[in-house]
Amino acid sequence: MLVESPSRQSAEQAPAPPKRNAARAAGLLLSLVVLLLVVVASIAIGAKAVPLGDVWHGLVHSTGTGDDVLIQDVRIPRTALGVLVGAALGVAGAVMQALTRNPLAEPGVLGVNAGASAAVVTAMSFLGVSSFTGYVWFAFAGAAVVSVLVYVLSGSRGATPVRLALAGTAATYAMFGYVNAVELLDSAALDKMRFWTVGSLATATSGTVAQVWPFVAAGLLVALLLGRPLNAMALGDDTARALGAHLTRTRVLAMVSVTLLCGAATAACGPIVFIGLMVPHIVRAITGPDMRWTLPYAAVLSPVLLLGADVVGRMVARPAELQVGIVTALIGGPVFIFLVRRRRMTQL
Repeated sequence: MLVESPSRQSAEQAPAPPKRNAARAAGLLLSLVVLLLVVVASIAIGAKAVPLGDVWHGLVHSTGTGDDVLIQDVRIPRTALGVLVGAALGVAGAVMQALTRNPLAEPGVLGVNAGASAAVVTAMSFLGVSSFTGYVWFAFAGAAVVSVLVYVLSGSRGATPVRLALAGTAATYAMFGYVNAVELLDSAALDKMRFWTVGSLATATSGTVAQVWPFVAAGLLVALLLGRPLNAMALGDDTARALGAHLTRTRVLAMVSVTLLCGAATAACGPIVFIGLMVPHIVRAITGPDMRWTLPYAAVLSPVLLLGADVVGRMVARPAELQVGIVTALIGGPVFIFLVRRRRMTQL
């Protein structure tokens, strides 16, 4: 049975002993090492494999020819964008699950990504906006509007996990129905958006990375500062107030963070599902429900999953590739079902 607090135990427990915090810190360091290995694999593996020696040469002694151009102009921007988008989606999912006390909350499940997608498609098709700096603001607006709409449809103060999930699913279908209609009626829009709408890192450039990282960095910073207030909110509103938490401010800042993260990620590479749903559950199985540790772990492990899925997509269809949004959906569904069957939902 679903419960309304994925992190209730953390706020009820006493501060973790030093040994446990040391173990968590060591685990986070190990996660960073794994992320580094996946980054190297992402740079080396593709339609054309690049030897590790050439990867190092392209990183530090680029001559502007051959594999060096491939590494500098294609692989590095793609990998950097994968790290940014993965961190954004994972942290956004963790924040949404804590904020709504709903273990099913995720940018895709609650319609946030779909709202951003619909707004970007509108900007591209009807307003002629073609640059990231132009349509990222539409993505923010779409994400924010759908977030509010889902909250209202689910009953506002009486919102339950099931109501939120149902309202989010309805909003998602409506938004993607609109997106599909626009693509079918506008062949030019279909050509521009056919890869973007399934979620892809293939079009990443250094310019895209430079434009998206400030928004992701701001969203991550806000989210990381909310660890303690979100722990207090897990006990319920009355107890959180008694502990000195500012509920309205926490909710507003959390939604600002989610909007920044989801809007920037969706504008950069389209809607990618399951990252924000699956990774927080995996993280809580490692760290426990304390949001002060869940958020940093999600920021590190989500890019591992996203880049890993991107590498798999490049390998299975050489010399073509499978878009990362398709791979995450294929991997995420079975893995999440396994997690739910292995652990009772009340423990997640």
